[in-house]
Amino acid sequence: MNNQWNEKYASRDYYYGKEPNAFFKEEIDKLEPGKLLLPAEGEGRNAVYAAKLGWDVTCLDWSEEGKKKADKFAEESGVKIDYQVADLFSFEYGEEKYDAVGLAFVHLPQEMREELHKSVVKSLKKGGKLIFTAYDKTQLGKTSGGPKDINLLFSLEQIVEDFIDLDFEIFAKESINLNEGSGHIGLADVINFAGKKR
Repeated sequence: MNNQWNEKYASRDYYYGKEPNAFFKEEIDKLEPGKLLLPAEGEGRNAVYAAKLGWDVTCLDWSEEGKKKADKFAEESGVKIDYQVADLFSFEYGEEKYDAVGLAFVHLPQEMREELHKSVVKSLKKGGKLIFTAYDKTQLGKTSGGPKDINLLFSLEQIVEDFIDLDFEIFAKESINLNEGSGHIGLADVINFAGKKR
C-alpha cells in the first residue's frame, strides 16, 4: 500500500492540491476546535487547514512521502500536526478520544472498510462528529478520480450500514465539480455524510 502512495506523492506538486476538501471545510468550520483524527490524510491539505483553525490534529497514512510533504506544508503554514506513518489497521484508535474524525476519499476493500469505520466511530467522543466524503459507485468510468474497481466505491446503503449508530445530519449523493490538484478534477459523483455520536 505504501509504495503505491509514495509513488503518487513523490513529485514536488501536491497531487490533491493544498486546499482542503470543500465538504470537509464546510463541516469543520461549524465546529469548536478540539481533537481531530484524519486517517489516510495523504499530503496534509485537510490537516493543515484544521490546524490553522486551532484543532489538535492527528493524521495517519501509509506514505512516508505524504508525511514529508504534509510536515513541510504545516511548517510553511506556521502550524503543528501530529502525522504518523502507520498502518490504519494496527493504529490504536481508542474509545471516545476525538471530537471529530474526517474521512476524505478513503476507498478500501469491504472487510477493511468495515473495520476502519467501526474503529473511527468507536474513537469519537459522545457528541463528536464524523465528516465523510467519497466516490459513489456511479463514479466508475468517470475521469475525475477514484478507484477503477466498483467494489472500492460506495453506495448509500453501505453508508447507512456502517454508520447506523450515528445521528445522520447530512447524507446526500451529489454530482459536483472537483478541483483538487491533478488527482481530483472534473464532474464527479460523491457521497457526503456528516453524523454525530450519540
